[in-house]
Amino acid sequence: MQNYTNLFGRIRLILFATTALMLVSPLLSGQSSQKRLSRKSLEKEAIQLRKTIDSLKLEIESNVIPISDTISENDTINPGGLAFFDSEDFVNPSVSTDSLLSIWYVQKNLSIDDTYSVNLETENFTSSTPDSVIIKRLKTINSFIPLPYNNIIKNHIIFYTQKIPNKIDLILGLSSYYLPLFEEIFDQYDIPKELKVMAIIESALNPRATSRVNARGMWQFMYRTALQYDLEINSYVDERLDPVVSAHAAAKYLKDAYTIFGDWSLAIASYNCGAGNVNKAIRRAGGSRDFWAIYPYLPRETRGYVPSFVAALYALNYYKDHGINPRKMEMPAHVDTFQIKKPLHFEQIAELVGISKQEISDLNPQYVKDIIPGNDKKTYILQLPYNYTNAFVDKEKEIYTYKDSIFFNPIVFNATKASTSISQSINHRVKKGETLGRIAQKYGVKLSDLQRWNKVKSNIRIGQVLVIHRNVQVPVNSSSKAKLAAVAAVADGPAVSGTSEPESGTKKTGSYLMYTIKKGDTLWEISRKFDGVSLDDIMTINGFTKKSKIMPGKKIRIKPI
Repeated sequence: MQNYTNLFGRIRLILFATTALMLVSPLLSGQSSQKRLSRKSLEKEAIQLRKTIDSLKLEIESNVIPISDTISENDTINPGGLAFFDSEDFVNPSVSTDSLLSIWYVQKNLSIDDTYSVNLETENFTSSTPDSVIIKRLKTINSFIPLPYNNIIKNHIIFYTQKIPNKIDLILGLSSYYLPLFEEIFDQYDIPKELKVMAIIESALNPRATSRVNARGMWQFMYRTALQYDLEINSYVDERLDPVVSAHAAAKYLKDAYTIFGDWSLAIASYNCGAGNVNKAIRRAGGSRDFWAIYPYLPRETRGYVPSFVAALYALNYYKDHGINPRKMEMPAHVDTFQIKKPLHFEQIAELVGISKQEISDLNPQYVKDIIPGNDKKTYILQLPYNYTNAFVDKEKEIYTYKDSIFFNPIVFNATKASTSISQSINHRVKKGETLGRIAQKYGVKLSDLQRWNKVKSNIRIGQVLVIHRNVQVPVNSSSKAKLAAVAAVADGPAVSGTSEPESGTKKTGSYLMYTIKKGDTLWEISRKFDGVSLDDIMTINGFTKKSKIMPGKKIRIKPI
């Protein structure tokens, strides 16, 4: 590296001297008849020379990396090239060993033994398995996508198979359940089945994985890309978290990317950084559509993406040769699918069928509030383990009505005809992590309206109070004054009152933390807003029964203060 640094220094010195000579030579020539270059022209020449230096540096960098498009039979690989890139250390974020961590996330963020950080571009890992053996193994993998071997890929393979055995065994355990599903889906789209391992790279097969840029699900779709590929995202459903539905979207994306680039390695890279960045790298590489030719021009994260793909596919095929035993996962071997056309809460199923709510959630992670918003216009899917099928079928009618007044506010799904619309003004106090877009979505208003009402563009601060205007339905026979007063309470937080009058027919026993019910609330969801408060607590302190109805605007007690 030092030799190249000295070389660049000498080149810069020569070009600087040349530029200086160009600037002063007209002044020294003494020939008045000679046409002199203008200062502007000379400045353009200097800029062009500097660009030439940068291009030369990149060209040298790309040429010294010992990579090739064909597999070599050499037993050893020159390690020198790996040290050419600038170091980028990744720090251990103190994540639990048993967490469902993505291999790609582990590669970027976790240290090998929690004492030092790792960069797979510059490390020089060694293995008891000769390079020739790994090369032959890669050749025997039936892959439509080329599987090259070089220093960088070698580092990735060693890292996956030797450095994180307590992570890879978990991922291999999940693979036996999810990857056959993805193979079947990819076969429908006529794309290589080995692309299934991209889910390992993206999320370690964790359907609830969320990245630092808010890409979500097993296939890590960003919000806009998900909508582009017809994934449903709303207050109750996020299909990015559905492994099967999102796999269909991933297959469509990869097929589109292959149509654009004509190369599966580039299609894989574009999945990570976007087609725009891949096209930019192609232009900088002089139009080459070879992954290793554009490698130096890709974002650093994406440069490791294809090596991760090769390493993940290798680990999936040869984990036994490295002494890795997949962890046994408690996933149901057979599931049944039910069509849901009415609102249904996981708790209703759990309490009457005898299955745990966690099991339901694990098989149906797309329902982000544990509610399936079934209705007449759209049918939603519920998956249950096969051994609970009969219990669900036998009690299906009873399940829909079980504690429905507790788990659902009837107004959410069926607005009463005997109602009228009144204008509602709400004050929302901004919390940490909130954005204008999320706040607008929460209250069902347009982002542009929210910005106009509060005269803001995008910057909001924690604690800032935003005004929100919307119309709500209230029964025509309700007390208008009471309703208007109730809906004007500060949103997203309890109305704390030490002097509030208790409801008629009750005895004042002290001060309570009060909460004004909003449209869409359920008692169960309200209980989750407050630490140490359960659904039973709210029902007891307010004298509610299973048949009690809750209405927007009604104030209820939460707990004594």
